[in-house]
Parts: sequence; C-alpha cells; structure tokens
Amino acid sequence: MMKDLLRTALAEFEPVLVAAIEPGEIVPRWGYTAPEGGLVVRVNTKIPGGYDTPANESQRLFQEGIGRDNFRIRQDEHKALAEGRIEESLLRRLARFHCVDNTRGEPPMWEPDEVQSLSQQWKDSHVEGRVHLKTADGTREFEADLFGFVEALDGTVTRFDLVVKGLFRGEGQYTRGAPKGDFPLGIRFTLADGSDIADSVPPQGSRGWVENYLQ
Repeated sequence: MMKDLLRTALAEFEPVLVAAIEPGEIVPRWGYTAPEGGLVVRVNTKIPGGYDTPANESQRLFQEGIGRDNFRIRQDEHKALAEGRIEESLLRRLARFHCVDNTRGEPPMWEPDEVQSLSQQWKDSHVEGRVHLKTADGTREFEADLFGFVEALDGTVTRFDLVVKGLFRGEGQYTRGAPKGDFPLGIRFTLADGSDIADSVPPQGSRGWVENYLQ
C-alpha cells in the first residue's frame, strides 16, 4: 500500500526551477561554534545495572541505551589544563551539564544551587575528585567519584580521559522509565580528534544560551 502511494506520487511529481536560498545572518545564540583555542570532549553515559528484567527486546534495547554529548572547554581552561590545573569553571560545567542521565531522552540540567560539592586533586597526570548534585526536594541526586588522566605536550592537551561513576536517583520530564531507587551511572569523557562529524555538534546544555554554558 505504502509503496503504491510512493510510486503514484513519484509518477505525478513535476519538478520546477526555484531560486536558490541565500544564506542569512548567523544568529550567535543558535550559530554555535566551539571556542577558539579550546577543546572538544566526547561524552558517553551508561546505566550498567538497576533495571527490572526487560519484558521484550524493545525494552532491553531501551535499557541498554548509551547517551552521547559533547563537552566544551574554553581557551583559558585549556591553557590551565596544559599547566597542570583544573579551573573551577570547567569542573562546574562538567558537573551541571554533563553529570546527567541522558540515556533515555533529554535530561534536566542541574541548577547552580543544586551543586552540593565539587572536589579534585591532581598528581602528575592523574586526576581524582568527587561530585555531589542534589535538587532541593531530593527527587534527583547524583553522588560520584571522578578519576582519570590529563596529559599535555608543548602547551596543548593531548589526552583528556575521565570517568565519573556513582549512584544516581530520579528522572526528568523527558527521561521517564529510570530504574527504581538509587542506580549506578557511569559517564566517560575522552578528547575528540575531529574525525567524527558529531564532534561539531553543540553541547545539549548550550542550546540557545551559549554564554550560560561557557561561563
């Protein structure tokens, strides 16, 4: 039936010449580009357990979903990393906009006052830290450890491999179906090399308000 409809429509289609659409002015709010001299970091999120036994194959695939996003690092933060320091602004951006459960849809980001605590220690190229995020009503919470490696050569970061792993609780309006109670959530950050077209996609938390994301 559908194929017949498509064949009929194709047979009746009469193409016409139209004027080319001229490019308009780029609106900075939506025409987002990565900060000059900064870094692009790929982010993947996974729930390794906590779901009930899936009732069917579709539900199994849903439960095994992997979230993807891009994390942006400013030029000044890139310079600090190359010098062996992690700026507070970088750590807070990582927590607020990327320590989220985006495995089932578009998650709510954390508000500034929902960042309960952030800590990090740097020894040589090894980084360790702790993240605690919680809403005022306690319906969403994430307590996790941060660990990984950051390396640089001649003022340029050549490695940015971090893992944030801990217990998450709650869900958002568009991320229904989370495991009950506290469940494990793992988030991986790894430096992008520009080989994937998705590296140019703006971070989910930056859409429409880039300045807020990068501050």
